[in-house]
Amino acid sequence: MKLYYATGTCSLFPHIVANEAGLPLDLERVDIARTPHVTEDGRDYSAVNPKGYVPALRLDDGAILTEGVAIAQYLAELKPERGLAPALGTRERAELQSWLTFVATELHKLYSPWLFHPDYGAQAQDVARRKIGDRLAFVERHLAGSGPFLLGEGFSAADAYLFTIVGWSAYTKIDLSGFPHLRAFLDRVGARPAVRAARRAEGLEETAA
Repeated sequence: MKLYYATGTCSLFPHIVANEAGLPLDLERVDIARTPHVTEDGRDYSAVNPKGYVPALRLDDGAILTEGVAIAQYLAELKPERGLAPALGTRERAELQSWLTFVATELHKLYSPWLFHPDYGAQAQDVARRKIGDRLAFVERHLAGSGPFLLGEGFSAADAYLFTIVGWSAYTKIDLSGFPHLRAFLDRVGARPAVRAARRAEGLEETAA
């Protein structure tokens, strides 16, 4: 399988899930600074994903999957023994879906695009930061009472997503100082070997000497 990614974007999320599952991926970087976006070999990325954004996953049969949440769940289900996604039809799976939806709609789409494009204006960005603060306070309370991970004791695909999105906080000037459990969560997830390997592969962490 091949993952199309761009450094510093949400494509890190399914990449982490693949590493945690022990699934090897070919990687192809997409230059999203160019319009139209192009792949490493100079092809128009819209020929891969007509939606125009990352991630996309090319399966062994050539089919393309898009949307990070769908990709991550597909990868997790290939290795159910790794526990990255509870079994379909269980309450725990519904809880995973709840957290994935929360991160996608209440965090991901507040950080991006609002805080990555100054042309939206300072007022809109201030509103986004306040809303993000409210959402992160909810996450903080949950981790304080039900952690260390979103589903309790075990790391799941939802944790990979939360880590990826909240990881944009320094760049987007989101103050995490008031969220000690969330900061501990970020440190805990960031220290996982599979996470560090994904970050290194995408140019986000230096290779150890």
